[in-house]
Amino acid sequence: MRILLIEDDGALCEALRPALEAASFRVDICSNGTDGLTLLTSGAYDVCILDRMLPGLDGLSLLRAARMRGISTPVLMLTALSGIGDRVDGLDAGADDYLAKPFDTRELLARLRALTRRPGTTTDPALHIGDVTLSPTELTLTGPQGTASLTNRECDLLEALLRSPGRLQARSSLLAQVWGPLAEVEEANLDCYIHFVRRRLQSVGSQSRVITVRGSGYKFEVSP
Repeated sequence: MRILLIEDDGALCEALRPALEAASFRVDICSNGTDGLTLLTSGAYDVCILDRMLPGLDGLSLLRAARMRGISTPVLMLTALSGIGDRVDGLDAGADDYLAKPFDTRELLARLRALTRRPGTTTDPALHIGDVTLSPTELTLTGPQGTASLTNRECDLLEALLRSPGRLQARSSLLAQVWGPLAEVEEANLDCYIHFVRRRLQSVGSQSRVITVRGSGYKFEVSP
């Protein structure tokens, strides 16, 4: 299960990462609200931990914008503001749960487990889109003519594309999702991996395609 942690406290992020990974989450970390909104609205995540006070775009504004765009990803909001009014503001903005700092990591994990058990939340890690099935846990892609093994990077890129079929994914969004929001990576790397995943789709006999939208990005078109 993939989790997005939007938090500008680097020490807290590094403290939480091993606990989240031990709980079988794949963790992406973002330190500002502007990039956080781009990642959250990509549809690539099963759950999000969102700090209220962020540079660029505060957590409440970020969450309201995501909900207005139809993003239903469960969100656990973190904040140092623990008053009743502050909690009400967070819940009204669209948060599914609210946790005040400082907190016990065990409580955070328990709340995340509760969020991911709710109806409509992804529990099956495999993605079944069109004529293919992607298994991020097994790093495999299965289609009409068999199964192909994937590298971690290929799997991450396919997952980002498959979670939003028919929707344009900007190059910057794919780079952030696959390599990380802070990674210094050349855009040519993305083009290379697009080529790789196209070959994987062909190797399993899929009729679905990764379409290039020149100057903008890519989108996954499901076979009829």
